[in-house]
Amino acid sequence: MNLLKTLAAISSMTMLSRVTGLLRESLFARAFGASEFTDAFNVAFRIPNLLRRMFAEGAFAQAFVPILADVKTQHGDEGTRPLVDSVATVLIWSTLLITIAGIVSTPFLIKWIMDTSRQTAQAEQAAVFMTRMMFPYIICMAFVSLASGILNTWRQFKIPAFTPVLLNISFILASLFLAQRLEQPIYAMAFAVVVGGLLQVGIQIPSLMKIGMLPRISLNPIAALRDPGVHRMLKKMGPAVFAVSAAQISLLVNTGIASRLGAGSVSALTYADRLMEFPTAMLGVALGTILLPSLAKANAEGDTSEYSALLNWGLRLTFLLALPASVGLAMLAEPMIATLFHYGAFSARAVHASAMPLMAYSAGLVGIILVKTLTPAFYARQDVRTPVRIAIGVLVAVQLMNLVFVPLLGVAGLALSIGLGACLNAAVLYTMLRKRGIYVPQPGWMVFFAKLVIAVAVMGLIAYYCKIQFDWTALQARPWLRAGALFAIVAGSGLAYFVVLFGLGFRFRDFKRSGR
Repeated sequence: MNLLKTLAAISSMTMLSRVTGLLRESLFARAFGASEFTDAFNVAFRIPNLLRRMFAEGAFAQAFVPILADVKTQHGDEGTRPLVDSVATVLIWSTLLITIAGIVSTPFLIKWIMDTSRQTAQAEQAAVFMTRMMFPYIICMAFVSLASGILNTWRQFKIPAFTPVLLNISFILASLFLAQRLEQPIYAMAFAVVVGGLLQVGIQIPSLMKIGMLPRISLNPIAALRDPGVHRMLKKMGPAVFAVSAAQISLLVNTGIASRLGAGSVSALTYADRLMEFPTAMLGVALGTILLPSLAKANAEGDTSEYSALLNWGLRLTFLLALPASVGLAMLAEPMIATLFHYGAFSARAVHASAMPLMAYSAGLVGIILVKTLTPAFYARQDVRTPVRIAIGVLVAVQLMNLVFVPLLGVAGLALSIGLGACLNAAVLYTMLRKRGIYVPQPGWMVFFAKLVIAVAVMGLIAYYCKIQFDWTALQARPWLRAGALFAIVAGSGLAYFVVLFGLGFRFRDFKRSGR
């Protein structure tokens, strides 16, 4: 398997997901702007989304995939089937119980996260109603996460990468055709979450059937809990919840802080977060997706040199693509926010408010993506304790940084804390890998970095010079000109980056790598 080709395929699917995601956010901003009701929706969606990332995706995937790969290597497809059925049964029943408990306790959760004294009664009621409506979403995502783990282990990457597009399509259709038909238009978006979750479940089923791994959900979860593979997974998953979800917990705490910084603050942070997810998903998530099963296979076979070489390849690609993305986001934060969201109810003031946290986020983009590249190196070895300890320390560090940055920078301070926390997380993960001899860097890193710095500097200067030639909010009346100008700047500065790299000796073949 050509890993670079696979990465390109996953990234292309992810790009489609993020492009439709940006369209969804643009339509959302145009229809609803940044108000107490958009804040209510973002808070409501963040609660089940956090639980999804903690239990149904992040911690589960990191614990399940290495064990699944190990069992598949030792016992083949037929020997893996009982594990899949047992894990599916436990996962679906547990998320069902979490959903019921969440629906019951929603009013208390909303009061804990939002500063309800600063919200109107209507906004608080909307947050409670939408949270309850969207809680079942985590059951759908539990199944989707299970299916993705199975398909990725069988080297079927495209369907899992495409799946999020369906949620975006649901959002887009709801904002265009349903919102204006409801007495409270924002409720259309909560309905879209539920429909999107069901669509994502549906698309997985044919692929699972094709490889003979469609799970059979038992009505007896107690029996499923007795499976040795389930025991192994749960032992790894418990601590992994803290490691994988540390950034999400910080984001949830930051949402509560942002709700105290004035109306629209949560939305400004959310719009910036959406743009950050574009490079994070295209590179970080894609790399983590293909690295985890490949590293788990190398570990199961005891091939330490292949293990280290895979990490070296992933780290070089991370810096090659994440560093220019970071500089590009910093240089073009306001043009991007204006081009994508500055329509309808989204004001010029909201553009500036959302651009500031995006610039702050960009300072930590490389760290955010590095964490997604480095953590699979621990989980593939079924080592969850090290990332857990590091993540807990980073969680504390982020909140301490908030005490410094929020009074100085407001909402942007929250984004800066998360970004710098991710850089700290990546630095400690890297240090531990080196200290334990798990990763040994291949020669040429200093020259590699020197060339990157030169190319990024040229790209950044071009982007900045071109950006200041336009008044991006004044171009609201000429949206196609504004979009064309932004596209030309991004394409031109990106082309300049790769031309400089080519002139300095970089070649495409240098980054090819095969996986077994």
